[in-house]
Formats: sequence, C-alpha cells, structure tokens
Amino acid sequence: MRALQISTFGLPPDLRTVPVPDPGPGEVLLRTAACGLNFADLLMSGGSYQDTPPLPFTLGMEVAGTVEACGPAVTGFVPGARVAAVPGSGGLADFVAVPAARCVAIPDGMSFVQAASFQIAYGTSHLALDHRARLQPGETLLVLGAAGGVGLTAVEIGKHMGARVIASARGQARLAVAQRAGADVLIDSDTADLRDRLRAEGGVDVVFDTVGGPAFLQALRATRPEGRLLCVGFAGGDVPQIPANLLLVKNLSVIGLYWGGYLAFRPEVLTASMSRLFGWFGDGILRPHISHVLPLDRAAKGLDLLRGRKATGKVVVTLP
Repeated sequence: MRALQISTFGLPPDLRTVPVPDPGPGEVLLRTAACGLNFADLLMSGGSYQDTPPLPFTLGMEVAGTVEACGPAVTGFVPGARVAAVPGSGGLADFVAVPAARCVAIPDGMSFVQAASFQIAYGTSHLALDHRARLQPGETLLVLGAAGGVGLTAVEIGKHMGARVIASARGQARLAVAQRAGADVLIDSDTADLRDRLRAEGGVDVVFDTVGGPAFLQALRATRPEGRLLCVGFAGGDVPQIPANLLLVKNLSVIGLYWGGYLAFRPEVLTASMSRLFGWFGDGILRPHISHVLPLDRAAKGLDLLRGRKATGKVVVTLP
C-alpha cells in the first residue's frame, strides 16, 4: 500500500510502498477514504510533538473510511461500515489499523471528507469551551487564530453556545471566513493593537488561543476578572511566559487543553462530546469548512499550506 512517511526529522515526507498492516486484538483495519491534516502533523515531522512515534512512521492523525477487516475480540463493527477514527498517526496510507474503541460510525449525510475533518478540530473546541472553560451564554469569547482549522470551529461552537464572539485573524479574507462562521466582532491581527481593541469592546471572559506569543499576553491584559484563558496550541512558535501577578490580581484562570490526552485517561468525556457534536451536525448547526482537498501524492503541499498558515478551516487528503 502507499504511505506518506517521515524517515528523518526535519526533512519532507516520502510516499513509499509498505506492507498492509494486520489488525490486532481489538483493532479494525480501515480502507482510508480521507485523512484530515493537523498542525500536530507538522510537529511530528520535526520530532517535537509530545506523541511522536519512532522513525520511520506514517503521518495522519484522523481518518475516515470503511472497515476492511476486524481483528480478534472486536464487536460493534463489521466489514463495509463507514467509520471515522483518530489513530494518532498512520492515516496518510491506503489502510490503517486502529483500535475499535477509537472508531465512531459516520452519521448519515456526512461525507468521508467531512468526517476526516471533524473529530479533532470540533472535538478540541467543544472540549475546551464546554468541559474546561464552562463558557456561558452572554459571555464574550475571543478566538485567536480564528480562521485556522481549530479556531474556526471555536467561533462556530462558541456562537452556538450563546457567546458574543470576537475573532482575531490575519487579513480581511481570513476574517471574512470567521464572520461567516458566526463571529460578531472582527480584529485584523496584522494591523490592530489587540489589547486596545479588546478593551474598547469591553474586555473578554474567555480566550481561546491556538497561536501563543504576544497575542496571548495582550489578550491576558484585556481579560475581565474571573476570566479563563485556554492554551490550546502555539502555532506561532512562541510559548508565552505568563505573569502570575496578573492572574492573582484579576482572579484569572489559565487552562491547558490537550484533546488527545483524554483518549488515555478519560475517553468517556470524548465519547460524550463527539456524540453531541455529531448530533449538532445532523441538526445542521455545524458546517465544516474545508479549504483544500488534495490527493495523497500532493499531501506534502497540504502540510506546506498549514506551515505557511495559508489554509482556512481544514485541509483534507483523499485516497481513492
């Protein structure tokens, strides 16, 4: 089968021919139809992600496809079933073996491309805003990096949860995408003084940050007393150093969110979250925004789009 593999950290991936894996106990073998790309794929390719597999390995954290075969002790899935899964790696290949516990049935009306773009982005935003920050109707939510794959879903979910949403992104074209997802206030991160703009808007209650760097610190200074700041990622490359005195005097909370960590220690939280999200999709509330769909032999181009922050929403690779 074909597989897009990393053999040396820091070098581009290679499309190779490798054996088809055999599903082990509790695993299903999926014939991959689509694979969503994530910023974590870039971190893995450089060897800096917390769950980077040993070399060589196949990229691709989330997939959608059909069950090809079931390993021993698998119940609830049969060959031919349409499922989405989060293997963590290995998805950019014609076949991938995945624990059955990480597979979910794809709802009627959802395409493979939509399913491959759905779990990590929407799951991260929902878990952060609902389970961790306890976002309330009427609160003001700031989303930094609001046009990215995860940020855009935070705009959409935050709006559905009843928040007033401020979107910060680079350039008017990207802000227009955030506006279509439901943002109430738009701030161009290239031109605006973020702290002053946020204070002019009355401050914020919850900050959802996938970018890091100076923007986080500016948002921190515009957060209202008892506000919550969600650290979801550092796509800008700079991990902010947080002045604890500001947390003290304003009674602020800084909250970390690593969606994949829940797979190990509280998988039932992810299951409940995903059930609600698929229900919202079925009700027409969520509309996945996919900016690029590329074939496997152009997957490296998709990673370049993420690296250069040139994509809005998700980039998905298809495997016919």
